This record gives sequence, C-alpha cells and structure tokens, in this order.
Amino acid sequence: MSTLEIKDLHVSVDTEQGAKQILRGVNLVIKQGETHAIMGPNGSGKSTLAYAIAGHPKYHVTSGSILLDGEEMTTLSVDARARAGLFLAMQYPVEIPGVTVTNFLRTAKTAIDGSAPPIRTWIKDVKSSMTALRMDSTFAERNVNEGFSGGEKKRNEILQLELLKPKFAVLDETDSGLDVDALKIVSEGVNRAKSNTDLGVLLITHYNRILRYITPDFVHVFVAGQVAESGGPELAVQLENEGYDEYVKASAAAAAAIASAEAADAASGVAAVAAGSPAVNA
Repeated sequence: MSTLEIKDLHVSVDTEQGAKQILRGVNLVIKQGETHAIMGPNGSGKSTLAYAIAGHPKYHVTSGSILLDGEEMTTLSVDARARAGLFLAMQYPVEIPGVTVTNFLRTAKTAIDGSAPPIRTWIKDVKSSMTALRMDSTFAERNVNEGFSGGEKKRNEILQLELLKPKFAVLDETDSGLDVDALKIVSEGVNRAKSNTDLGVLLITHYNRILRYITPDFVHVFVAGQVAESGGPELAVQLENEGYDEYVKASAAAAAAIASAEAADAASGVAAVAAGSPAVNA
C-alpha cells in the first residue's frame, strides 16, 4: 500500500513584496484508499499545500519533506512527480488553445506510463469515462477547456483523473462553482476512481456539501498554515454549523503569545549585554 507523507512542511510563496511564509509546519499521512479533507478559512494555506505537493515553481519548500513511498518529492520536477503517482485537480483549470482534449489525454498518459496505450482500448476507456461524466463526445475534439463552462472544466479534470490513474489525487476546491447536479457527477467520478484504483485523495474545500457525496476518513482544520485540529466526518458538520472563528482566534492568540515571548527574550538579551558592557565616559 502506497503512502503520501508530509513532514513538518514549511513553504513560502513569491510575491511582489518578496517571499512570504505560508505553511508553518504541516504534518499529514495519507494512505492509498483513504480520503482526507482539508477545510479552513480563506488565506489559511490550503491551496499553497496543493501547489507545493504538485511542484508549482512559485512555491518554495523552505524545510520539511513530501514523501511518496519514502521517496522525496520536493527535489523532483512537476512531470516526475506525476510519473511517481501524484495528480492535482486545479481550482482554476487553464485553457490550452490548439491542443484537443483527445491529444492532451493520450500525450499525458504516454508520458506517465512511458509508452502509448493501445489505441482501441484507449478509445474505449475515454468514451466510457466521458459517458459516465455526462460529457458529450464532441468535447474530445475541442481544445482543452477552451470555451468550457466552470462545470465542464471540473468534469474534464476528473476525466483526466480517471484515465491517468494516479496513486494520490489532490483536489483543490473541485466543488467551487458547481451546481448540485454537476457536484454529484464530479463526486461520482472521484468515487469511481477510488473504487477502481484504490486512489488516495486529499480534498480541499470550504464546505461540507461535497463531503455528503465523497465521504472523508479524516477531516483536518487548516488555519494560518498549520493543521489546527483533526477528526472524522463529524468535524466537517461541526465546522459547517460553527464556522472557523474558534480556531482563528486560538491561532491568533498563540501567535501573539509567541511574539510576546520572543520580544521578552530579545529585551532580556539586550539588557544582559548592556549590564556586561564597561561604562563609557563622555
């Protein structure tokens, strides 16, 4: 059984003002077949975690590790991570003009597996997955995400997930912008992928509604770049009812206490240096 382990992960992101620390010591262990949900307020670092796992060049791991079956991922390129078994379904899928869905999928599958899939089997698999995701067959010849609605883009992400068969999938707010019907279809696709390949899932979301269709084994509350609390599916229901205020206030209080202690230590050090210095006569 494969394992994705995130150990004391610290990540900074490039901004116009310079590097900004976002993740401050994240620890998670996800086994194949498990679903872990990450929930938290805006700006808590959820998407940063997703991009760091995938290897986005704008996000820099300053310390810690991302291990897939014991192999360090942080030193690998994005494509090498994909070949190792990692997949990211993006919150905002990009358009790729001039590249059809069919060509994109087959090229990606060939790059990941190291050889092109048998054409007849591949065509059958693509049609089967598109039908299950309620995607019209004409989408296969359209350019990737070009002119797609938000729901169509998300279904195209899950189409890739089903066909590329990774070991672990990070779903970055896949439920955002989806109506009820599209949410059900996308969720069915994720559950189908799990059933067929024993997929491990890290699902990032603000809301409990997608968790009614994709049942998590674990729920983690993410605040200020750290996991503030972990629990079972009941934690997601609690968050829906009570929100994140309790965790945000606790995190702010802890940060203030640390800052106060550091300031006191600094002042004590300055006083000690001053006490040990010889007097200077004017």
